[in-house]
Amino acid sequence: MFSVEGKVAVITGAAGALGGSLARHFASQGADVIALVHRPEQVEPVVEQLRALGGNPCGYACNVMETAAVKAIADEVVAIATRGRVDILINVAGGNVPGATIMPDQNFWDMKLEDWEKVLNLNLNGTVYPCHVFTEVFAKQGYGCILNISSMAAYDALSRVAGYGAAKEGVSNFTRWLAQEMAIKYGEKIRVNALAPGFFIGKQNRAALLNPDGSLTDRSVKVIAKTPMRRFGDLTELNGAAQFLCSDAATFVTGVVLPVDGGFSSFSGI
Repeated sequence: MFSVEGKVAVITGAAGALGGSLARHFASQGADVIALVHRPEQVEPVVEQLRALGGNPCGYACNVMETAAVKAIADEVVAIATRGRVDILINVAGGNVPGATIMPDQNFWDMKLEDWEKVLNLNLNGTVYPCHVFTEVFAKQGYGCILNISSMAAYDALSRVAGYGAAKEGVSNFTRWLAQEMAIKYGEKIRVNALAPGFFIGKQNRAALLNPDGSLTDRSVKVIAKTPMRRFGDLTELNGAAQFLCSDAATFVTGVVLPVDGGFSSFSGI
């Protein structure tokens, strides 16, 4: 019941750290991964990696905020005779924008409003727009599964990441709204959920969490202190939760934002 073998999974942000990890995992489990990446030169390397793992992958360069481009890809994927459908949409495209981050020596009015708009667009609209396209596909099919990516910044207001936190809270709320919208109007077989990753070290946050010598920064000391497991996560530790929510093992699960965080969101710190 946990199998995703033979399912067609569209994954946005598939050239990034999290999107790439999920794409590789789903390919290794026998899913046909449709990798959406931002730049044309990323397509072939990503597809080659996936092809070596299994399934029947393909890739497209696409700005997920251009709905016409996303729709053209959806139409092409559905039209391919060997597929003819889409089973899963995983929205990973996103990330922080430095100008929407407020450092300890800055004030709120130091934030660039244009970067605030960028981070909201990238994370919130970058989730909403692909959903807008693929829910129409799912409604016609009568089934489909969407998995969005929220954040610990959606649970509590984390310092510094004002724009990112606001955008991810929007993703969580939108996930719950879309889940009820699709189930009530189009049936129980269209499900919408989200993962809320805890703290994982990647390219974007490495400098904030690790000093050049590999020791913990003051910020990461606080993160570890509020994480009962007392460590950072590994990106591969998101794979099982993602597969569960996209599989037939979760047929009665919709509207859930599932933390994968080592206990961070459940711990008061005392």
